[in-house]
Amino acid sequence: MFTGIIEEIGKVNQIRKSAASMILTIDAKNILEDVGTGDSISVNGVCLTVTSFTDRQFTVDVMPETFEATTLRSLSAGSSVNLERAMAAGGRFGGHFVNGHVDGIGTITKLEQVENAVYVEISIPKELSPYFIMKGSVAIDGTSLTVFGLTDQSITVSLIPQTRGDTILGAKKIGDAVNLECDVMAKYFHRFYEQTQHKQTRSSKISYDFLNQHGFAD
Repeated sequence: MFTGIIEEIGKVNQIRKSAASMILTIDAKNILEDVGTGDSISVNGVCLTVTSFTDRQFTVDVMPETFEATTLRSLSAGSSVNLERAMAAGGRFGGHFVNGHVDGIGTITKLEQVENAVYVEISIPKELSPYFIMKGSVAIDGTSLTVFGLTDQSITVSLIPQTRGDTILGAKKIGDAVNLECDVMAKYFHRFYEQTQHKQTRSSKISYDFLNQHGFAD
């Protein structure tokens, strides 16, 4: 579990890529202070497991499912990445619950400077639309942000100077792809609602014939 508060921007040092998987070696500093083999680290919002490390870099495996479902496959040596360690049980909780399980890939369609903020409009996959609400949370490349603009095809978030400086989002351009993770509570609620509606439909005894027999239909 993560919070969406990026701790550090790392840099991809080496990539060993095959047809549908890869091994990343990433240069970092702050997050390596207490790292251990098997620890979870969010890389651009993707929960990955540390397989080895030194005092200046760590290595993770990217499996085929993750390779296909996220933007990690487009990384190259020298790419900057958002990094966050898994949340400590006694730590402050500054963002929102982020699992590190990417739901889909969005594309930046508009950037607008408004006073000290940059408004970022992102196109979203159609199937993710039900999980977004105004003022709800979203993790974009692992960064916890608030949705303040919403259509069936897009969301809009606002980046303050701190976020632009402390994450890779400040360097993003129109056309760039980003990893999206919807609020886990929204996903649970939507699933519960779908199951409830399905059960009600299956168990309902009301039909046109029933209504007709009891004088409620012609």
